[in-house]
Amino acid sequence: MPTPYTTLISAPELARLSAPFIVDCSHDLAQPDAGRQAYAQAHIPGAIFLHLDDDLSAPKTGRNGRHPLPDPDAFAALLGRLGLHQHQQVVAYDRSGGSFAVRLWWMLRWLGHDAVAVLDGGWAGWAAAGGAREIAPPSVRAPGDFIRSPARVGAVSADKVLDNLRNAQHLVLDARAPERYAGEVEPIDPVGGHIPGAKNRFFQTNLQPDGTFKSREQLREEYTALLEDWDPRDVIHHCGSGVTGCHNVLAMMHAGMDGSLLYPGSWSEWCADPQRPVATGRTPGET
Repeated sequence: MPTPYTTLISAPELARLSAPFIVDCSHDLAQPDAGRQAYAQAHIPGAIFLHLDDDLSAPKTGRNGRHPLPDPDAFAALLGRLGLHQHQQVVAYDRSGGSFAVRLWWMLRWLGHDAVAVLDGGWAGWAAAGGAREIAPPSVRAPGDFIRSPARVGAVSADKVLDNLRNAQHLVLDARAPERYAGEVEPIDPVGGHIPGAKNRFFQTNLQPDGTFKSREQLREEYTALLEDWDPRDVIHHCGSGVTGCHNVLAMMHAGMDGSLLYPGSWSEWCADPQRPVATGRTPGET
């Protein structure tokens, strides 16, 4: 069996794969139907579409964040019905620098599946490389044998993050844009600011101007400087709703800095409880 791709895969590498399970995760927070519409206009041959709100999230309660994780067994069963097999290579892509594809990447690792990677450069990279495209959805597949196995990634609750304010056992990294982290603007959630003590690492900082990820070496240098003396396994990532925080998890893993954690509820869950503290202002040294 060939060595699986576990973080990123390039367009030429994807084109050479035999029978990958490809998923279009395109989305737009401001226009929830935009991803599905883009998929209908053109997608990578054989790709299925999974919607962030409908397929990759559970129902919202008003207290569990904007994109709560679905039940893991139910999600594993869905993937099996869609034709996924054990050990099959999964490739997730979007049209936004991987910012939504990383959600599926993390979730599959959460379900114990190692062979999952994000298409580096996404749809634009695929098109630039001359990749084929199709309009019609793929034919219905026979169910696969995918089942859930022990998680390859860790998740923490709001209570764990709250405890960390007292015991300082973890470094919290916020993947949102600096102005949202600082509480200067908040276009989505009802409260601006960040979790006290959290550092800001805007997820788009992981990318080069062409939308592909920076090299392993550059990512490792940047995260090593950011973490200072922290062990990668003691890092908790979050963002607005547990989606782009996965971008930083992937970037660290791609750089060989494995074991960091995700707070899936993220800021949207944190700020839903007025008893949880809020900080404002930028990380020292930012402008």
